[in-house]
Amino acid sequence: MRKHFFTSESVGLGHPDKVCDQISDGVLDEVFKLDTNKERSRVACETYVTMGLLVVGGEITTNAYIDIQKLARKIIKEIGYIHPKYGFDYETCAIINTINSQSPDIAQGVNTGGAGDQGIMFGYACNETDELMPLPITLAHKLSKRMAVVRQENILKYLGPDCKSQVTVEYHNGIAKRIDSVVLACQHTHEILDKIGKNITSKARQEMIDVIAKPILKGWIDKNTKYYVNQTGKFIIGGPQSDTGMTGRKIIVDTYGGSVPHGGGAFSGKDPTKVDRSAAYMCRYVAKNIVAAGLADKFMVQLSYVIGYADPLSIFVDSYGTGKIADDKFVQLIRENFDLTPRGIIHSLDLLRPIYRKTACFGHFGRNEPDFSWENTNKAAVLKKAAAKL
Repeated sequence: MRKHFFTSESVGLGHPDKVCDQISDGVLDEVFKLDTNKERSRVACETYVTMGLLVVGGEITTNAYIDIQKLARKIIKEIGYIHPKYGFDYETCAIINTINSQSPDIAQGVNTGGAGDQGIMFGYACNETDELMPLPITLAHKLSKRMAVVRQENILKYLGPDCKSQVTVEYHNGIAKRIDSVVLACQHTHEILDKIGKNITSKARQEMIDVIAKPILKGWIDKNTKYYVNQTGKFIIGGPQSDTGMTGRKIIVDTYGGSVPHGGGAFSGKDPTKVDRSAAYMCRYVAKNIVAAGLADKFMVQLSYVIGYADPLSIFVDSYGTGKIADDKFVQLIRENFDLTPRGIIHSLDLLRPIYRKTACFGHFGRNEPDFSWENTNKAAVLKKAAAKL
């Protein structure tokens, strides 16, 4: 028996990097809500946050007016930074807007249907979970989402907005068997510290395990599962007070938890002419439909693009020896059944919509929600039928 362990992490709504992702995608959503010519909207919005200060910058072309100050404060409030006790407050933080317009040199290639940049993008799916995602990242995201629910519903009243999770899964011969360890890092207020104020109480630690972890991980945990909860002892200083944040710094959290390669491009704050985002969504759509069709147990696809040119320069696939057809036949199948140009991707996945802020936390993939069109498996039957003829 071959045994190995694999770990993935997630971060919550109040993590500084995720604060920035949500604001950048919030700006993108506002453009798609208000611009009367969405096909010509161009957004490349970056956000930076540190103690008491948030900076929004980048390049945007739109006929809409976006009140950046008002929008950013609204999002910070909804995330949960509503009181100075959390070290960052939506009412008092300084906000600087440094947005300017997109370069016309880029526009002349993109407006004719070309890709908005060069780059490589990966997509992946596997039959390890109902979501057709790797188990470690799926469970890590569910823990981060559970932390948000527990805080927002005042189930554990001492929790703050910042949090992280991490899950290590034990595999036997490539099959997930159990959870070996769980990491919970939960920002909290002073009320759960011990008498000397150095550590959280054992009662609070066990509450976090019982209320956050166990309802999500039941069926995978056992008596030997190890828990690491606020391992330094306490986590009072969190969010932008403890660490700077920037848009696009959690690309592995956003995708597959490190299970497969990543092209390097971030997603948040970018309109879908930027293939960093839209082609990565299409890669997931392709891979998920192939696995959903039963053509492979796990499947990865890579696309590459150059700025100003519509068609991908290359398509690479790997079915990890699980494919029902040869990998070169999969490339043919993909070419014949998916429009991989930027315009084709935008049309196929209906990407000119204000759907992006919700993608900015808890992962861009494995979310069976109506707006996540790249998670649809409506191509599976077509692919299965077409593959039988190859």
